[in-house]
Amino acid sequence: MAAVRLDGVVKTYADGTTAVNGLDLDIADGEFMVLVGPSGCGKTTALRMVAGLETITAGRVTIGERTVNDVPSRDRDIAMVFQSYALYPHLSVYDNIAFGLKLKKIPKAQIDERVRGAAKILDLEAFLERKPRALSGGQRQRVAMGRAIVRQPAAFLMDEPLSNLDAKLRVQMRAEIAKLQQSLATTTLYVTHDQVEAMTMGHRVAVMRRGELQQVDAPQVLYDHPDNLFVAGFIGSPAMNLLEGTLERDGDGLVAVAGGQRLALDRELVRSRRALPSFVGRPLIVGIRPESIEDAAIAGDGARSRLRGEVLLRESLGSEVMVHLAIDAKQAVTDEVRELAQDAGGEAPGAAEQKAIVVGRFNARSRVATGATARAVVDTRSMHFFDPQTGLGIYDADAANSKELNRS
Repeated sequence: MAAVRLDGVVKTYADGTTAVNGLDLDIADGEFMVLVGPSGCGKTTALRMVAGLETITAGRVTIGERTVNDVPSRDRDIAMVFQSYALYPHLSVYDNIAFGLKLKKIPKAQIDERVRGAAKILDLEAFLERKPRALSGGQRQRVAMGRAIVRQPAAFLMDEPLSNLDAKLRVQMRAEIAKLQQSLATTTLYVTHDQVEAMTMGHRVAVMRRGELQQVDAPQVLYDHPDNLFVAGFIGSPAMNLLEGTLERDGDGLVAVAGGQRLALDRELVRSRRALPSFVGRPLIVGIRPESIEDAAIAGDGARSRLRGEVLLRESLGSEVMVHLAIDAKQAVTDEVRELAQDAGGEAPGAAEQKAIVVGRFNARSRVATGATARAVVDTRSMHFFDPQTGLGIYDADAANSKELNRS
C-alpha cells in the first residue's frame, strides 16, 4: 500500500486541448478517494495518467516514495478495474482471476492461495469453474475485482466500474466495493460521473470541472459547505435550487429577496457567515436545497420564511413527495448553471423567464395537488449564498478574499 500524489499535473493533447490543468491531489495511504464531475471534466484522464496509460505533459505523479512519470504502467504496482469487465470468455472464473499472476510466473501454490482467498472475500467460491457467460453482471464485476485484489497492489484505480450495471445492482455493488476497500485498506482512486456513488463511497471526494479541481473534502462537507456554485449545483439529488436575489436589512436581521419571495434569514446563519452583511443591496445567488423546503400545512404557521407558487408537478415516492413549484422569482443563469443543466441532459432557464421552478422535498402526508397554489416553508438555517461575479460561496469575509486571490 502507498500514498498517491498528483503535483501540478497537466495533460495537453497535440491539438492544444488541455484535459487536466494543474491538478494537485494527495491521496493518503489506505484512503478511498473519488474523482467526480461531468463528462469531459478530465477525471478519467487524471486516473489514466496515474495508471501510466496517458503521458504527463507537466507536473509529477508519485506512488509511495517513487515518481512514476516515466515508469511503464506494468511496473507501477497498481491494479485497474474498468467500466468493461474485460474477462476472457474462454477461461473459467478461477483462470480469469489468476491470469495476471500466471504472467508474472508466481508459484502455483501461491496463485491458488490468492485466488481462493479473493473468491472467499467476493463470494465467488461457488463459481470458480464457471465461464463468464454463465454469470450475472454483478458477478462478472466481482471477478474483475478479484483479478485486481490478487495482485496485492499498492493502489487500486477504478474507472466507472458500475456504469454497466442496472440500478439495483449498482446500489449493491457500491456497498460491496466500499466494504471491500475498508477491509483491505488499499489506497483507491475511483472515478465516477454519479455523484450519489461519490457521496456514499468516498472517504473524500474531489470535484472536477473543465480539467480543474473545484473542491476536495469529506462528502458531508461538500454538501453542507460547497466552495462555489458548480460544486453546490453538482452535489445533491435533486439539485440545489438557485435563484437570483438580493439582501435587505430588517431591523437587526437580514432578509433574502428573490422576486416576490422574502425569506427572513436565521440569525445563527448570518452570524456564521460573516461576509453576508457586505452583500446588502448587492446581487447574489440564493441556494436552497430541496429538503429545506416543506409544505407549510405540515410545517405549521410559525415560520416567517415562505415561498408561494403553483404546483407544476407532484411526484409521490412513498416516503416523500417531490413538488415542483413555479414561483415569482428568477432562476440564476450563469456559466456554471448552464453547464450543469447540459450535463443533466436539460436546458438552462432563459434569462428573460419571470418564473422560477423550485423543487421541494415534502413530507409524504402533504396533500398539495398539481395545478393548485401551494405555500412552502423554507428552513433558512441551511440556505446558501454565492457571489454571481466569482461563483464563490459567501461565508467568511477573510476566507472569501483569500480564495479569490488564489483563483487569480
